[in-house]
Amino acid sequence: MSDLQEYHQDLMADIRREADASGIMMVEAFFDRMAERLTEAGELEVADRAFYESGEGAQKLRIDGYAGDPRDSDGVLGLIVCDFVDSDEVQTFVKNDVPPILNPLVRFLKKARTEEFRDSLSEANPGFQLSDLMIGVWSQVSRVKLILVSNRQYIGKDDTVKLTDAGDVPITWSVWDLARFERFDRSGQAREDIVIDFADDFGAALPALKASQSDAALESYLMIVPGEQLAAIYDRWGPRLLEANVRSFLQARAKTNKGIQKTIREEPELFFPYNNGLSATAEHVDCVRTREGLAISSITNLQIVNGAQTTGSIHAALKPAASQLPEVFVQMKLTIVPPERSEEIVPKISEYANTQNKVNAADFFSNHPFHIRMEQFSRHVIFAAREGVRHDSKWFYERSRGQYLNARSGLTPAQLKKFELEYPKPQLFSKTDLAKFEFSASGRPHVVSKGAQKNFAEFAREVGEAWSKNEARFDELWYRRLIAKAIIFRRLETEVPKQSWYEGGYRANIVTYAMAKVFHDAPRGNQVLDLDTIWRRQVVPDALVRALLLAAAEAHYVITHPIVNMRNMSEWAKQQACWNTIATRKLDYGSDFDSCLTLLESARANERDQRRRKQELDGIAAQTAVVKRGGPFWREVLIKGVAQQKLSLKDRQILQVCASIPRQLPSDLQCKHALKVLERLEEEAEAVEPLPAPVL
Repeated sequence: MSDLQEYHQDLMADIRREADASGIMMVEAFFDRMAERLTEAGELEVADRAFYESGEGAQKLRIDGYAGDPRDSDGVLGLIVCDFVDSDEVQTFVKNDVPPILNPLVRFLKKARTEEFRDSLSEANPGFQLSDLMIGVWSQVSRVKLILVSNRQYIGKDDTVKLTDAGDVPITWSVWDLARFERFDRSGQAREDIVIDFADDFGAALPALKASQSDAALESYLMIVPGEQLAAIYDRWGPRLLEANVRSFLQARAKTNKGIQKTIREEPELFFPYNNGLSATAEHVDCVRTREGLAISSITNLQIVNGAQTTGSIHAALKPAASQLPEVFVQMKLTIVPPERSEEIVPKISEYANTQNKVNAADFFSNHPFHIRMEQFSRHVIFAAREGVRHDSKWFYERSRGQYLNARSGLTPAQLKKFELEYPKPQLFSKTDLAKFEFSASGRPHVVSKGAQKNFAEFAREVGEAWSKNEARFDELWYRRLIAKAIIFRRLETEVPKQSWYEGGYRANIVTYAMAKVFHDAPRGNQVLDLDTIWRRQVVPDALVRALLLAAAEAHYVITHPIVNMRNMSEWAKQQACWNTIATRKLDYGSDFDSCLTLLESARANERDQRRRKQELDGIAAQTAVVKRGGPFWREVLIKGVAQQKLSLKDRQILQVCASIPRQLPSDLQCKHALKVLERLEEEAEAVEPLPAPVL
């Protein structure tokens, strides 16, 4: 069985399981699953389901979802259509199959811009919702982006497909087929290379100054980029120029800077001296020699890691200040980073280039210590089997896309069965899932409703600040309580579609709002929601399920009855006012809801017990590390430290005890101190002479 066939088999099993458990259609489960991939890959900022279908043949209209308010994405209106086939075998489609799938979407686009179409539908119809939004913002739409999402394999060779005329704005389209999703899920990559050809596309290679020696670890260049070229490049590739995680972070942190806009309009010739410029990376550059010297003819996979405000502002001036752009120039520092070193190097470039930000862009990357710690917990924290299940299990935290699939690949059938018992597929969760669980519980459902990437951007800033202040709070108990929130969230996802009041649509919004409401209302005097019992039993108590569904019914009503002048329910759910409306409503959860609570002092006692256990384990780990190195190692560290006059009296005394191993064993506190001394000496001596290697 090929990797693609195996992926298809797993995908269909997951979709059927989700559809059966939640009582939703398979195509809806497919859309929800793949929408997350589209936003994570940077194809769209957000993907909201809005299913509408009518007519047949040449009159057929069809849409499955859209990419939120185009005013939030530089005027780009994103529309999604699903091509889903319920089959156990991998199906294919070719170039000629694309128009029958996309043309109904184009027809919807044209019809939905008319008040006649909108007014023919009920206000609760998703078609009405989207049509009303499009009519209101059409004057600000600069481009339409069509996304075809399919669980078939596309074997077309090019994108030259004739579509129905789209009207007065440019229209582009792309296919996310089974093979593309498989590549993304295995490696986090599912896009074609960005190749910026200055010679062919902009008339000439771009002059550059090489800023690195021939034997440097990474080659670097300094460039002066014309504003017109930068605007045109961003207009073509858009958010793909800003690496998936960093992209959301920077755009969420800073709106288009009015000062930059003013300079472009009024003093374009002073833009270069006023602006700090861009920091960027690329995988490869092609250089040529011209009469004037070195020039770069093409750049492969350019990523702007600092300068999103500058880039966005220049692009925003493409139309209103087109006559001024020829006088705008931007400096760029370009570093060539091989793909295999990207995760190691790019976060550091982002961090150091964004020193003015309180929380730096590196907080987004999967190798931030927070994500590494969560991954470590997920690999060793065992949860007792829930009632009716024989095996204990773990939750698999995927800090980088593809970890779960890669961990399963190459296993024998027996090994695979063991792996799936240890890490059941329903207990897989990603960074964006983690952010949804946490922000739902902490009263930010309107932020969760803005989409996985925007929510994750907000979550990352908050966690980055909290981590820098006290990283110890994110301990094993914090992780276990996170899993309790995951259990609650996912139970709600399966229960909401089964309710008599549920009319279809807005499930994601209802789930996050219901969870936020119960967590908001739960604290009563000296009592709080008992998360510790949930993670211990791996199940949501019946009384809590009833409370959550009561809150879900209320959330459904509020979301589907927006305030005056707000008719789009998905956009209403993204507003702080929507959460304020639900948060202030009084709900009677019933007397049995008290059984879901625990004394605040009991919860705090559990936290104190966790800190004490951690201190004990840290002490054991420190003793083990010190003893393994042996007395001779510590004796040499002591001698060098004294010779370099780098040791305090306390340092010398503790190292003397360590040097006497095994005759004398240092305490856990002494071992912790010895390791800190060793770390300090290694940092100070790194550039001079390395300390002795440990003897293990």
